[in-house]
Amino acid sequence: MPKIVAGFSKFTKEQKIQWLAENYFTDKQSGLRILRQYILTDQKLQDLHDEFVENTVSNFLIPYAIAPNFVINGKVYAIPMSIEESSVVAAASLVSKFWSTRGGFQARVISTTKVGQVHFLFEGKEKDLRIYFDQNKEKLIRATDDLTENMRSRGGGIIDIELMNKTAELDHYYQLHVTFETIDSMGANFINSCLERIAETFKNEQIRVVMSILSNYVPECLVRAEVSCPVEDFFDENPAYYAEKFVQAVRIAQVEPYRAVTHNKGIMNGIDAVVLATGNDFRAIAAGAHAYAAKSGKYRSLTDARIENGVFYFWIEIPLALGTVGGLTKLHPLAKLSLEILGQPSARELMQIVAVAGLAQNFAALKALTTTGIQQGHMKMHLMNILNQLEANVSEKKVLSLQFQQKTVSYNEVAKALHTLRLAEVNK
Repeated sequence: MPKIVAGFSKFTKEQKIQWLAENYFTDKQSGLRILRQYILTDQKLQDLHDEFVENTVSNFLIPYAIAPNFVINGKVYAIPMSIEESSVVAAASLVSKFWSTRGGFQARVISTTKVGQVHFLFEGKEKDLRIYFDQNKEKLIRATDDLTENMRSRGGGIIDIELMNKTAELDHYYQLHVTFETIDSMGANFINSCLERIAETFKNEQIRVVMSILSNYVPECLVRAEVSCPVEDFFDENPAYYAEKFVQAVRIAQVEPYRAVTHNKGIMNGIDAVVLATGNDFRAIAAGAHAYAAKSGKYRSLTDARIENGVFYFWIEIPLALGTVGGLTKLHPLAKLSLEILGQPSARELMQIVAVAGLAQNFAALKALTTTGIQQGHMKMHLMNILNQLEANVSEKKVLSLQFQQKTVSYNEVAKALHTLRLAEVNK
């Protein structure tokens, strides 16, 4: 049984790897081989990756792909996507081509306000607290002048500070609700530094600060993306029927949380893939998006659809706090390359691109679900993963790919077909 290890962070990478092998690998040599084969041969690049996080022993690689032909506000984009799930990039590419001949995607940023909060306890009278806050509000803003100088020169900074009474939810709990504009930076470090300075300036013997931290719920950092076309252009066969069926599928996701979660997960397939490829925080984006989906008190679809006067409309409104400067966006070589591929977008433009990727992914899923079914396309893409698990060689993959073009793909059926193929080769 492995023992508690002391000073692990002080070990060299090789010592960490050896410790893992000694204590956790069933097949020591196989484990060592796998870890080492994913260590980059470019030492400078590996050193950069090692500085992103702590205790690195290797790299976990995720495919980096391109979905071309996205027309957004009249401009053509090739969108980088980093994701491991089969069919996501293929679906995005098919949808981008579909809408490129129907006017493309339209997108606009509704607002870009981000939020941070100083959480504190106060047991005195609210009236006295409000007087104290009003007297010191300008002082709180001025206390951050050295931190906000560069941001203010670019048109950003602190927008406002509000005192919020939360005692109905928790005894003695109040907060300073601070709104920010961070321009092309996601702004997490900037916001947190400002909040800590504000908290230090605001606290006194009666005000007990609990914590100061940004919020990843940003319902006022909002973007909208949409598509529309005449109903007759929606589908080759019986377009009115399938357009109405599509709208009904969205309505179901508006009222049924069990469906809404899967519906929105598909949206995040597209969004997270672009967010990750551009070096942004996909966990923060996902948390904020799902919170926004539940803003009414019930978890609902992030997209909506309607048919009006013979025209099909489909759209998304979603909060996206993204950056194109700072953090990994300027450190990770592929993140920098992604932004170059996208034409060095501003944060506002990136918000629009990412929202479109989510809308496209949802359109692909719903169109498949309401026409041919989701599994036909998905399992065709998944076939190669199954063949790789079964260690099929190149010629076997070619034969079985043709064999399953008109058949249902399942692990058992593929395994049987591969076994039969190999027996036939042996018996030749």
